[in-house]
Amino acid sequence: MRERREVWTAGEAYERYMGRWSRLVAEEFVGWLGEGDGGGYRLDAGCGTGALTAAAAAHGRARAVVGVDRSAGFVAAARGAVPAAAGFVVADAGALPVRDGALDAVVSGLALNFLPRPDAAVAGWARAVRPGGLVAAYVWDYAGGMGFLRCFWDAAVAVDPSAAALDEGAGSRSAARSRCAPCGRGRDWWTWWWGRSRCPRCSAVSRISGSRS
Repeated sequence: MRERREVWTAGEAYERYMGRWSRLVAEEFVGWLGEGDGGGYRLDAGCGTGALTAAAAAHGRARAVVGVDRSAGFVAAARGAVPAAAGFVVADAGALPVRDGALDAVVSGLALNFLPRPDAAVAGWARAVRPGGLVAAYVWDYAGGMGFLRCFWDAAVAVDPSAAALDEGAGSRSAARSRCAPCGRGRDWWTWWWGRSRCPRCSAVSRISGSRS
C-alpha cells in the first residue's frame, strides 16, 4: 500500500493557521518535562517553524538543541524566527540521520500524526537516545474533537465539500487508538514520558502497534 505523506512547505501560511497555538502548547510541554539533564544534546523531530525547538532552547540547559524537518520551507522559516541558540537541519523525522545513542533527548510537537509510520518513527527516536535518555511527544486531541480546529474544518467543508479530504483530524481519530504491542496500553501513547525509552507500564522499548478497527 502506498504511504501517505503530508508535507507542509510554507512557514508563513502555517504560522497564520496554527502558530499562535503551537507556541503556547510548546511552552506548556517544556515546562511539564522540566529541564532534565544539563549539558545534553536534544533534537526536535518534525520541528516545523521551530516553536518547540525555541522553547527547549530558551528554558533548558542543553548543550545543543537541533530541529529537523523534511520541509525546507519550514526549516528556512525556523532559522529566521528562532534565536541562534538552536540549529536546524532538513531531514526526515521518521528516519533520523544520527547514530545510535547519540542524543540525550528526542522531543516532537504536533508532528507525529503527519508521519506515514509513527510507530517506526518512535522506535527510531528511541534508538537515537542514550540509555536513560528521553523520548517525548504530543499531538492535538483529535480523538476528543479538537474544538478550535473543528470549527475551522466544519466551515471549510461547508464552503467546499472537497476540503474534507484535507482534514488532518479525520485519520488521526483512529490513529489515537494505537497501542503498545506487549501490554496493550493505548490511546495516548504518543504523550507518554518514555523514561529510559520504555513504555511506563511494561518497559517495552518502543514497540508500538496501531489499531484502526
